[in-house]
Amino acid sequence: MSYVILEVGLALGIITVAGHLANRLKFSIVPILIVAGIIVGPHAPQIGVFDFRFIASAPLIDFMGRLGVIFLLFYLGLEFSVGRLLKAGRSIFIGGTIYMLINFSLGLLLPWLWGWPPREILVVAGIICISSSAIVAKVLVDLKRAARPETEMILGLMMYQDVFVAIYLSIVSGLVLTGATSTPGVLKSAAVALGFMVGVLLLGRRLVKHLNRWLNIPSDEVFMLAVFGALIFVAGFSETIHVAEAIGALLVGLVLAETEHLDRIEHLVVPFRDFFGAMFFFSFGLSIDPLGLGGAVWPALIAVVVTILGNFAAGLLAGKSAGLSPMGRTNVGLTIVSRGEFSIILANLAKAGGLLPAVQSFAALYVLILAITGPLLTKESKWIYNRLCPVFKWPKLTSKTRGKKVPRSEVVPSK
Repeated sequence: MSYVILEVGLALGIITVAGHLANRLKFSIVPILIVAGIIVGPHAPQIGVFDFRFIASAPLIDFMGRLGVIFLLFYLGLEFSVGRLLKAGRSIFIGGTIYMLINFSLGLLLPWLWGWPPREILVVAGIICISSSAIVAKVLVDLKRAARPETEMILGLMMYQDVFVAIYLSIVSGLVLTGATSTPGVLKSAAVALGFMVGVLLLGRRLVKHLNRWLNIPSDEVFMLAVFGALIFVAGFSETIHVAEAIGALLVGLVLAETEHLDRIEHLVVPFRDFFGAMFFFSFGLSIDPLGLGGAVWPALIAVVVTILGNFAAGLLAGKSAGLSPMGRTNVGLTIVSRGEFSIILANLAKAGGLLPAVQSFAALYVLILAITGPLLTKESKWIYNRLCPVFKWPKLTSKTRGKKVPRSEVVPSK
């Protein structure tokens, strides 16, 4: 006899233990949840009524994980509205372009050298080039770096990546889910996805005044149903036209961020984001067979090294364009290393599209390693900077110069 509710309760118990462990270690919960999911799953034992295989409850856990993706992307959309995005500074645009050119190029190059098929190459390129906004934001808060000068650039890069991933996921999801490989097919998939995204944003901006009025609902219960109903409907509709449901959620967040009800929506969605987000990372771990990760070890390790070097170089160049000190540039390059939710979304997209199973294994190891390494590199950025000073001829770090902007003449030598 299967006990679905009991299994879900057992899963929540494991997630709770993982959360306590993360708090005790003062570490990101993401890699710990993924590891917890990998440890249990179909290969795990059944002890009496406690089935650690999670076979009967797998569809429900997977569904809650999908809701986690929706709420994560919805919340990120709320964090930066279209208006804020348009007001982003020139330095953020330049820095984001530098970052994407370096890391996306590396992301395309590696799977091409491994001889992977074209669709797999596109998915892996996205997995490699997109940082984890959730982990980066948590690290900045945990290390109390929110007020640092370089944090503006870091958050700007996150915003730039979020926009890039919205467009990229739209195109790649159409290509992977429809199987379009001809040029007309690819263009059609891209046009439908981009048309849907642009249409929702333009329509949403025109409806802001109406949304303010429609959402002026005294009852919190009815307000929640209205917001979540619109969120799930748009996400579900996007899936029907072969656009990732995460994109629909992101678009809804971007639109609602323009309304006067933003604070009320954010306060409402945070518990759902945390709950279903935890289920998302745990369910991703459940989908990974640890016995099948061996073949992905070397590709993942190579990609990790290349990613760290590429992110560091991009951070130095982006920070220099913004007039940051060498220490500030170092912090930018090391803080954006973590990979997480976006890479996992792309890996799940690859699975849904029937791509090579190696993509899932690669993504699991790659994300796991960088989700652990990224926060450690960020925490030890001062030590790393001091070791690199002789190499780059940087000045010794002092409390007066740490993270501060430098004169433009120091950034761009006078001719």
